[in-house]
Amino acid sequence: MDPSALHPLMPAPALTADDLVSELDFSAWAPPHRPYVVVNMVSTVDGRVTLDGRAGPIGNEADATLFDSLRTLTDAVMVGARTAAIEGYHRLLTDPARRAQRQTRGLKADPVAVLVSARLTVPASLPLLQDPASDVVIVTASDQTLSGCEASIDYVRHDDVITDLRPAMRILRETYGIRSVLCEGGPSLNAALLRDLLVDELFLSIAAKLSGETIGPGIVAPLPRGDTTDLQLLWALQAGHDLFLRYAICSTAA
Repeated sequence: MDPSALHPLMPAPALTADDLVSELDFSAWAPPHRPYVVVNMVSTVDGRVTLDGRAGPIGNEADATLFDSLRTLTDAVMVGARTAAIEGYHRLLTDPARRAQRQTRGLKADPVAVLVSARLTVPASLPLLQDPASDVVIVTASDQTLSGCEASIDYVRHDDVITDLRPAMRILRETYGIRSVLCEGGPSLNAALLRDLLVDELFLSIAAKLSGETIGPGIVAPLPRGDTTDLQLLWALQAGHDLFLRYAICSTAA
């Protein structure tokens, strides 16, 4: 195959998001001492992950459906506290049919919500934390606790959350039985996971939009070493004018 050749991306037949992910089994692919980690992000064509400060307005209906399909697959959904607050995180799966799908796959009805907040700055008023049906694990370096929450909350405490997430990921696997994690950002959390070689796959939806903003976050914050991470393209799909890409990360930790 000519490495310089360009190939049209015209997958056929058309598939739903559930069709696409039905054969994926992230939990079965977990390394021995940590969960299998999938990052899911959406960006504009010019690489911005927020419009007017939020990611929500970027994606289309297909992106939202894939978003829920991936949540239906994994043991846990991880997100940084700032991102959770900005996006107003609620119960992770609001559709009873999605929860039934999970149970059919042998999973708990709801994925565990894993919030990463080094200084425990996540607001207790966050709708997710006020939902009695939600199980939440907070990864933090703080010795404080949140009060006035209706959700079930546990803590994974580690002094070096900002500089090393590997111990926390090992605890998620060994203590909580979490074999697969869907990380929804933000860029700083993505960078920390990549830095520690903890990301196995990247799902990237590229919306057919230009933000027009010259300054703004990309899907990954700058990495301290300035290292380049090589990716292997697994999927390239289209819905409307938006693209949906799935990559394997070439360098990961066991």
